[in-house]
Amino acid sequence: MPSISMVLVANRGEIARRIFRTCRDMGISTAAVYSDADVDARHVAEADVAVRLPGVSPAETYLRPDLLVDAALKVNADAVHPGYGFLSENAGFARLCAENGLTFVGPPPEAIEAMGSKLAAKAIMAGAGVPTLPWADVTDLDTNTVRETAEDLGYPLLVKASSGGGGRGMRTVLDPGDLLEAVAAAKREAAAAFSDATVFLERLVVSPRHVEVQVLADTYGGVAHLFERECSIQRRYQKIIEESPSPAVDEDLRQRLGRDAVAAAKAVGYVGAGTVEFVMDGQGNYYFLEMNTRLQVEHPVTELVTGLDLVRLQLMVAQDEPLPAEVSNAVITGHAVEARLYAEDPLQQFLPQTGTLDTFDLGQVPGVRIDSGVEAGSSISQYYDPMVAKVIAWAPDRQEAIRKLSAALANARIHGLVTNRDLLVRILAHPEFVAGHTDTGFLTRHPPIELGRPLAGPDAQRLHAVVATLALVERKRAAASVQRTVPAGWRNNRSQPQTISFEAGEAQYRVAYVLDHGTVRAHVNDDDLPELAIRALTPQRVVLEVDGLRETFQVEISGDWDSPTVHVDGRLGHTSFRRVPRFTSTASATAGGSLMAPMPGTVARVLVAIGDEVAAGEPLLVLEAMKMEHTMTSPHRGVVREVTVEQGSAVRDGEVLVVIDENEN
Repeated sequence: MPSISMVLVANRGEIARRIFRTCRDMGISTAAVYSDADVDARHVAEADVAVRLPGVSPAETYLRPDLLVDAALKVNADAVHPGYGFLSENAGFARLCAENGLTFVGPPPEAIEAMGSKLAAKAIMAGAGVPTLPWADVTDLDTNTVRETAEDLGYPLLVKASSGGGGRGMRTVLDPGDLLEAVAAAKREAAAAFSDATVFLERLVVSPRHVEVQVLADTYGGVAHLFERECSIQRRYQKIIEESPSPAVDEDLRQRLGRDAVAAAKAVGYVGAGTVEFVMDGQGNYYFLEMNTRLQVEHPVTELVTGLDLVRLQLMVAQDEPLPAEVSNAVITGHAVEARLYAEDPLQQFLPQTGTLDTFDLGQVPGVRIDSGVEAGSSISQYYDPMVAKVIAWAPDRQEAIRKLSAALANARIHGLVTNRDLLVRILAHPEFVAGHTDTGFLTRHPPIELGRPLAGPDAQRLHAVVATLALVERKRAAASVQRTVPAGWRNNRSQPQTISFEAGEAQYRVAYVLDHGTVRAHVNDDDLPELAIRALTPQRVVLEVDGLRETFQVEISGDWDSPTVHVDGRLGHTSFRRVPRFTSTASATAGGSLMAPMPGTVARVLVAIGDEVAAGEPLLVLEAMKMEHTMTSPHRGVVREVTVEQGSAVRDGEVLVVIDENEN
């Protein structure tokens, strides 16, 4: 029986820290690997030992089986845990580990290969009696045959990468006219993300539920399931909210789903922890989608409702131990809901964000678990997935779990980067979600441009602008070299109010204020606010009272007096302000009509040339960043005056890509 004394985690961030936590509980030593971009990452600091992988991109580092095996041998590890993503479903990596005497904490290479190709997996499942949808491989077909195949399958269709995952290499096709471009785009994205351009068409179930079943198998033929997870709230085919149990699954359906999931695992000789995913229509009919031969991102919801540690069970199976009785005897207790917090802007088509996370404080709420790979001061890199944390709430019933999760997110202090936090809170409060009526079309029916707007509305932002003003004035007073005892903002001639201006996203706020004996009278833009009593005032905390209602605000200020950034958090949400300087420099001006890179990346395609006439919203180029393609469109109608990049160009955040002369005619 193999004994594991040290595990090298061939991964990074949140999942590496998660695996380390269980290893410490089991008395197993840990080894981390890190790229040059991750030299200061939390998972590196928490491991017993860490090995550098020279380079920054995944292809240079975390996707190099040879480097990872060498790292494991260097630290005398017994086993390698792949986590999820990267090489977690790479049969060649599993074989290389075995060839070097390392235990791979995962299924046999043959099972990975069988499920690694979605095409092969569908054939195996059909043979095992697991329900599947009609499909066809179109990778090497000419355009006419692709069209004919699509007609035979029937619209709507989904183009899918055979080796894909995480929503990459997937396109929905509702109109035959969009078919060929969708196939071409899926091939490009699949080749870039997985080095495999194989794609297929599959009949699309419109707005289905996405339900998956957790399975576990040992080396003695024992296979069990740990019930289902509901994963229907998705963006770009990637899950953002998951829960267990599913509000749509009754006990009979649960038994049938579990039976087919176990049959799927047995059909490929599965060992370890895996997930069988299904799509389910409104009548409760379900169809095999894929099998993930690894630990899932959303595994915590299963852990919280069963009380089992899935990483511990993985390590036990890897040591050739049989599944313990608590797996086959598991029951569902309570309800768990998980939200994935991403550094991305839902109001800008989920554009990933890069930079430094200045503040990251989710507090400590009973019943709320936080799995994260970052902390305050951590950097979100362009090279990897922009997930900041998983926030998971457990409660005796679904409604309480939802409330707990929503409160934990709403009260979190997250500064420095735009995140999807406000979108998550609004989804959790939406009547459809609260009622359990979720499906994968949720964000199509309820556009993120609406759900993702700030929790702090215009009224709250006006009040926050006053709070930001008071905190700034107090910071200036506290830093004064003379007359520090003079109250902040005090004047002996109060004939005119003082003014300060802020930007908050696209909104602007001009605050005219008068401070007088512990009160502030303020006029924000065109609105007079009631007189506010100042009950406490420091640069970090402001307490205001009006009509007997007292509100406390947390404040964080960075930068100097002339152009600081001020973050205000309160009961009504969060607002980030940038003070507008009294005088702006013309040196920083950018040519009108300039389309700038919203983030660092690589130009995948340039779609226009100098002299082309373009319409508002017309695609100009495609930028590849964080393993996804992002189409940059024209801000207005006009003529292309300048193209500053070409295919393959690496661009910086804010770099000018194309300049469009506006055409008023």
